[in-house]
Amino acid sequence: MKRNQEPQSLPKRLWHFIWNDDSIWSWLANIIVAFLLIRFIIYPVLGVLLGTSFPIVAVISESMEHGIHDNVLCGEYREQFHESFDNYWDFCGNWYEAKGISRTEFQRFPFRNGFNKGDVIILWRANDRNLDVGDVLVFQGNRPQPIIHRIVKSYTDEGEQFYQTKGDHNKEMLTGSYGETRIDQERIFGKGILRIPYLGWIKIIFVDAVKPFGINIQR
Repeated sequence: MKRNQEPQSLPKRLWHFIWNDDSIWSWLANIIVAFLLIRFIIYPVLGVLLGTSFPIVAVISESMEHGIHDNVLCGEYREQFHESFDNYWDFCGNWYEAKGISRTEFQRFPFRNGFNKGDVIILWRANDRNLDVGDVLVFQGNRPQPIIHRIVKSYTDEGEQFYQTKGDHNKEMLTGSYGETRIDQERIFGKGILRIPYLGWIKIIFVDAVKPFGINIQR
């Protein structure tokens, strides 16, 4: 006669439910566990290692793309456009040359071909010792989501360092009290050092999914 198996402890049952159960509830539990691990363990640890409280950002706009969007690039309408650096510069380079940034200099910039909506950008600590024209800066603008644009000018005013940025896809810089013509250190989250394509679509799709319910997801 077989002895009755002893009931499993709560931790063992929970472990089995999360990792071995095939139900929809187990799948949802896996998503919640993954979110908690990323949000409260992985994300803070990355922040310490990379020296910024904002180590990862998802690109949610087309402002750094080098192709046309809604048939527009750098403020100009164009029905067809073969995406390449040469074509981008022929179409948008005049703005940079007027600011003293040559084609050769731009080609040495990080992310010289920009990046796309849905990409994820890994950030590094940013200050006046490691920022220069051409770097991709992530900073607080006049909207809930941070802005990810390229530095086009670095200057000092009364001993304080300021930066100007512009989206590669945009016609001009964003103006206003919280625009991108006078960015100080307090508004800076970090500088972009690595691009991971497509991963940011997870966040974009999730945010779009909850919009009908009136839920506002920031950062």
